[in-house]
Parts: sequence; C-alpha cells; structure tokens
Amino acid sequence: MVSESDNPEQNSSGLIISNNDSIRSFLLSASEDVQLPRELRETALNLSSLNKAPYKSIRQIWVGSLPSIRPDLFRLFSGSEFVFTSPKPREKSEELKARLRQLAERAERDEYRELVKDILPKSSATEPFSSYKDQLGFGLHVVLIMFTGYLVGYLAFRALFSHSTAMSAAGGILGLVCGMLVETLLFIIRSSNHDNKSSATASKQKKNQ
Repeated sequence: MVSESDNPEQNSSGLIISNNDSIRSFLLSASEDVQLPRELRETALNLSSLNKAPYKSIRQIWVGSLPSIRPDLFRLFSGSEFVFTSPKPREKSEELKARLRQLAERAERDEYRELVKDILPKSSATEPFSSYKDQLGFGLHVVLIMFTGYLVGYLAFRALFSHSTAMSAAGGILGLVCGMLVETLLFIIRSSNHDNKSSATASKQKKNQ
C-alpha cells in the first residue's frame, strides 16, 4: 500500500487508488470516447496524467463507457494500490498550551534549583510554629500557664478572704488573666528574637555573596 500526504484532486473525497498502466490506458481511451458525456471525458483526461485518482471518478467513467470497450474491473484495478492521505495534526487548545508552558517553566525552575543547590547557602532560619508539633506544644503551654494562673489566684484569694467562694473564684479569674498576659508577653519576645535572628542571617548571607 502507498501512503501519500498530497491529494490528487482538491474536490475529491473517499477512496484514492494509484494509477497503473491499465487504468491510465483506460482513462486515455475514455477521454476520446464520444459516447461519454463531455464532463466525464474531461475528467478522464485529467486523471490520466495523475499518479493517483479517486476510485469513485474512475468507476463513474467505467460505468458510462460501453461494455464492449471497457475492461473488467478486476483487470482494471489489478496491481493498483490504495493511497491513504495523512490526517492533519490536531491543533492544541489554548488551555493545553498554557498548561504545557507552566509545566515547562516549573521543570526549568526545578532544574535550576538542582544546579545551584550546592552553590547557594542553605537558609537555617525557620518560621515559628511551622510544624504541627510546634503548634501543639504552644497550645499546651498556653493551657498550662492559664491553669497555673487560675490555681494560684484561687488559692491566694481563698487564703486572704477566709475561704470565701466568690472571692476565690474572682482570684482564679484574675490569675487566669495574668497568665494570659504573661504568655502574650513571652510570645512577643520570642517572635522579636526570631525576626532579629532572621535579619542577621540574611545580612550575613548577603555579605558572604
């Protein structure tokens, strides 16, 4: 079988076959057959000079010819081959093109990061509470401080106000609030220290570069 990308006729469609000697000879004789309509004679003459032709057109000429002068179909198409036209490549959608560009850019960034990982200094600074373990520890610490503040305030007011339940509860609440204030102050101090360390590390890296 023959595979060619060019179409023998722009307006033809369907099965295409290659022209052999018997087909070409039949088309030439059909182009001179006065019994055929003029349109079929012109078509036969045009197809006879091509390397391939539509099967439908050849069969129309064959049917229009006299049975006494036309060859049988088996002998006519013997040695001929099918010609398959290559389909046009599918155009990529804009969404697919954008997605491919994003993947290519990401691959380039990953490749660049892999190349310079041994050159650029590693950042040792980590964000506070960046892990689940840090967050859980901070929450437990807050609960412990608040409970301790409540307990201390409750016991202190209980001793000062002759075991008064209302005053003991008020002292517990006051201790809880004080515990929250202490925890807030400690959090601010830790965050400030972390920011100072991050700034110092960044400045040091710039100097080293």
